[in-house]
Amino acid sequence: MLAQIKGEKDIVVTINSAVRDAGGFVTVSGTVTNNGVEAFTAGSWQGAELALVPSGSSLAGAVLVDQVGKKRYYVLRDTEGKCLCTMGLNLIQPKETRPIFAQFPAPPTATTSVEFQLPTMPPAKIQISEG
Repeated sequence: MLAQIKGEKDIVVTINSAVRDAGGFVTVSGTVTNNGVEAFTAGSWQGAELALVPSGSSLAGAVLVDQVGKKRYYVLRDTEGKCLCTMGLNLIQPKETRPIFAQFPAPPTATTSVEFQLPTMPPAKIQISEG
């Protein structure tokens, strides 16, 4: 486990890996767990990009921040404008855990530590490993 982020309504995001692949991408994978008492829908995590196709309740609003290089990396999109990330994060029931992922452009190879940010959640420092 690289990081665990605890947010409102007892939602916990666990980041298990951030892997750089040869294609120039970083894939962040983990889980979201609802430790609350009501169903959770991740509508606020979808991001606010008005020019792109909305990805619904998803990780589309996630970013990686390279604080040393002073750059932000946004979730990649496919040719239809949909995020390369987990979508359909609707009605996650109390005590339910679902797998999540988001794919980003890779920062320079010298960058091995970034901050993972998700709307409404505190940021988390994570290490990028080579795939």
